[in-house]
Amino acid sequence: MITHVLFDLDGTIADSRVGIVRSLQFGFAECGLPVPSVADVEAIIGPPFPVALVRFGLDAETIDRVIAAYRSRYRPVGIFEAELYPGMKDLLYRLADAGLTLALATSKPEPFAARIVEHFDVRRALRVVAGATFDETRMHKDDVIGHALAQLPDATVDNTVMVGDRHHDIDGARAHGLRAIGVTWGFGGRAELSDAGAWRLVDTADEIERVVLAGG
Repeated sequence: MITHVLFDLDGTIADSRVGIVRSLQFGFAECGLPVPSVADVEAIIGPPFPVALVRFGLDAETIDRVIAAYRSRYRPVGIFEAELYPGMKDLLYRLADAGLTLALATSKPEPFAARIVEHFDVRRALRVVAGATFDETRMHKDDVIGHALAQLPDATVDNTVMVGDRHHDIDGARAHGLRAIGVTWGFGGRAELSDAGAWRLVDTADEIERVVLAGG
């Protein structure tokens, strides 16, 4: 029986691509670097930027500068250039009302994640908001999931699942012995999630509810 559900944020609960793309393009431009295309930015949404930006051939110092410039736009503007995926707000409250314990487990910095779930009025459905730290001491998905689980003493490998859109969500869940539900509407896609070993794939928010309440 599933009683605890951990949710990713970007690409799972919220379509945040506009704010992330515009802010990262701004960051590259501010640092005097060639501005990546929308498709190139969307391809790296999910994992923490210190890891993902290596794909652009940047060294550690340049990555730090790009991230700082990105946050200078994302914090006041880009964070709100997002929208919830269809059915997700209602789903979170239905699951919470049914007695399930819900938590956020995202590689986005925790203060940003907290502002987003407050802004979209879903914070009350979540027992825990677990995210990354700005100093990168906690940024990988398995670390974030561990941080969430540490605040949920009743969560076990038998009663807890992770819901996410990228292979990092699946990998992070498996590192803790958890099953993972892959959502096909985010940034990863069906093939990526299947290859990562997702326990179930779903195409709508309602399917998450059916899988969770059925226990499989």
